[in-house]
Amino acid sequence: MKPKNQRLVLVSAALVAVLVAVLLAMWGLRNQASFFFTPADIVAGKATDGQAARLGGMVEKGSVRHDPDGVTIRFVVTDGKAQTPVVYRGIVPDLFREGSGAVAEGRMQRGTFVADTILAKHDERYMPPQLGNLAAEHKAGKTLEK
Repeated sequence: MKPKNQRLVLVSAALVAVLVAVLLAMWGLRNQASFFFTPADIVAGKATDGQAARLGGMVEKGSVRHDPDGVTIRFVVTDGKAQTPVVYRGIVPDLFREGSGAVAEGRMQRGTFVADTILAKHDERYMPPQLGNLAAEHKAGKTLEK
């Protein structure tokens, strides 16, 4: 076989191998894919019941309610155009609070978003408390001595 034909066979085999790898990866991750929706998308009917999804928006002020069981929390996520009720069973992140951003991972069930995971978002000026104290001292003119 000529070297030109050998290269052609090798390149073809490599392309087939890459295509097979991509198809296997897509098939393996098909249940892990989730769509991102806003409350306006949900009101528009873009999310279907039982479909894995992420819901993002702001936690509406005055909407957070704790159930008597101590671990279930109910709140409303809004994007300024629409609201979606959310129920979550578990411990919420420290940054989770009314008026701040949150992303809930879960699925819609009869008009309520049932979350498996809550991710709290912070603004771009967020600084961990430990670093916040150092920054305040630095602004006040105090230097760190070792």
